[in-house]
Amino acid sequence: MPEHVSILQLTGVAVLVLATVAWVLGLTRVLRRSLAEPTAWHAAHPLYGLPNQRDTPPHLESVELTPAERDAFAGLVRQLSDGR
Repeated sequence: MPEHVSILQLTGVAVLVLATVAWVLGLTRVLRRSLAEPTAWHAAHPLYGLPNQRDTPPHLESVELTPAERDAFAGLVRQLSDGR
């Protein structure tokens, strides 16, 4: 054991090495498990936190404008398109 290194420093390094080895082993195990059955797991376990997707698009709504509203909208469009 080197003279200038305390026992706490050696213990800290040993703990970090053990934590790193455990992390690498765990990561390897998770990656192997996910590569073994990539499609079977996703199909069998849907994400329940997300809402189901709709099969049809949402209902489109429309509103009839009065002649005054149509004129105001046309004026707004002219005003915004003047710079282009």
